[in-house]
Amino acid sequence: MDLKTASALRRLRLVSAPEAVSFLLLITCSVLKRTTDFNAVPAMGMIHGVLFVIYVIFWADAWNRTKWSVKTAALYIVLSVLPTGGFFADRMLRREAEASVMAARARKEGVVNA
Repeated sequence: MDLKTASALRRLRLVSAPEAVSFLLLITCSVLKRTTDFNAVPAMGMIHGVLFVIYVIFWADAWNRTKWSVKTAALYIVLSVLPTGGFFADRMLRREAEASVMAARARKEGVVNA
């Protein structure tokens, strides 16, 4: 994995958890709006919207660089629209990055011919 691909995955990882948190906060604000006089939906909606757009941009960049299959790319985009999906995406991306680092080290040390 080259440096640009690793950077793309890292950026996607960095935005996935905050996007998931903002989605959960938006849902909470929506419930509070309906049950109390507290209305933070406009502000939270804007924050979540910006984070979601950033996630989609970073997802597209990561898909382009990693050459994921359509199934894998679709999984990451579906996770972005589930309330806690960003946490799962972060975990999966971390595992993918760790695996690629281990593979790169093995190639460097001559353990495998990959």
